[in-house]
Amino acid sequence: MYTIKLFLFIAPLVISSTTDQDYASSDSVSPQPKSRFAMLDDVRILASGLLQLGQGLKDFVHKTKSQINDIFKKLNIFDQSFIDLSLQTNEIKEEEKELRRTTSKLQVKNEEVKNMSLELNSKLESLLEEKILLQQRVRYLEKQLTNLIKYQPECQEHSEVTSFKTFVEQQDNSIKSLLQTMEEQYRQLNQQHSQIKEIENQLRRTGIQESTENSLSSKSRAPRSTPSLHLNETNNVEHDDIPADCTTIYNQGKQTSGIYSIRPSNSQVFNVYCDVKPGNSWTLIQHRTDGSRDFNETWENYKYGFGNLDGEFWLGLEKIYSIVKQSNYILRIELEDWKDSKHYIDYSFHLGNHETNYTLHLVEITGNIPKVLPEHKDLVFSTWDHKSKGHFNCPESFSGGWWWHDVCGENNLNSKYNKPRSKTKPERRGISWKSQNGKLYSSKSTKMLIHPTDSERSELRQIKKPMN
Repeated sequence: MYTIKLFLFIAPLVISSTTDQDYASSDSVSPQPKSRFAMLDDVRILASGLLQLGQGLKDFVHKTKSQINDIFKKLNIFDQSFIDLSLQTNEIKEEEKELRRTTSKLQVKNEEVKNMSLELNSKLESLLEEKILLQQRVRYLEKQLTNLIKYQPECQEHSEVTSFKTFVEQQDNSIKSLLQTMEEQYRQLNQQHSQIKEIENQLRRTGIQESTENSLSSKSRAPRSTPSLHLNETNNVEHDDIPADCTTIYNQGKQTSGIYSIRPSNSQVFNVYCDVKPGNSWTLIQHRTDGSRDFNETWENYKYGFGNLDGEFWLGLEKIYSIVKQSNYILRIELEDWKDSKHYIDYSFHLGNHETNYTLHLVEITGNIPKVLPEHKDLVFSTWDHKSKGHFNCPESFSGGWWWHDVCGENNLNSKYNKPRSKTKPERRGISWKSQNGKLYSSKSTKMLIHPTDSERSELRQIKKPMN
């Protein structure tokens, strides 16, 4: 740009000088050689100016071209950014549409759930009303039956009533004779069991049992012992007026923790430990305190029970089932860690029989232990010698019989009793439970207890009545 201005300034001067020289030569009489050389100098100056002007123009063109190229590059980058932004905007719009559709679906489902909840509540209320009506009818029929029995000697019995009464008495006698026969057979089985236990003890002392177990299993296991809890059953007692569970014993005025005999409906008499708490009494079904008892037992022992009611024991799945099938029960789990902190959780639950492998279904009520056992799932009981389908490795890996689901969990209250190696590193496969944040807590003692729900206590009192 400066070169152009210089050229524009020099060019008129050169032209003006040339013109003046022409005029001077025309006025002079004789031309001088000096003026001719001056014109050549002017041409050279002009040529030099033109060359500088051309060079300046060339540099200006190159500079302008590079600037234009930079502008094009920036425009391309801007165009690409604009395209990317447009694509992202379209994606955000699509996601927003999908979110709106999902939100509308969730709102519809929420309304359906609300309607179902209202419908279930109404059905529950109607069922409760029907239950109350049925209870009133039962009480009325009981009163009528009491009056009928009370005034029966004063009236003439109908022949059909008399025959029916005779039939009932015959059936009652037959049932009593069958019960006596069953009790006799049970006593014989207990005697045989004692003899078998004595033989096993002798084999254990001589070391034959150890070699036999090693030949049956490639993995080393703790010696199996027959459950001593079988011997806690009391067969030589009268069956009349025996309570159904610890709640009934508590309501009868025996409000001290200890071992008592109970007889649930359609079951033999057996002993349980009643753990009395303020206002009620719980039937203790599992207790671990110091690891003195090995809980890696067989399916048979878990079914009928093992251990000592005064110490560590497992009551037995069959006995637990005979109690809880009477009415609705609550399952409580109490844990104490190595820092003497105590925790508990209550579940309403349903327990299946031996045909379902004592499947357990839980619904949490209250407590301060998260994720001890999974809710709303069918948990199947398995041991190392009785592995339910889909749970083959759990008893092998974690030891002890327990209720399992899809995968083996960390929470097994019948696992191997291990003291923590340090305060921060508990044994992962010992008695432990995992909190909601994934932290593992080791347990020093455990309790599993059951007792009927508040609405069922009064009904349970009427289950056991004296036999006439």
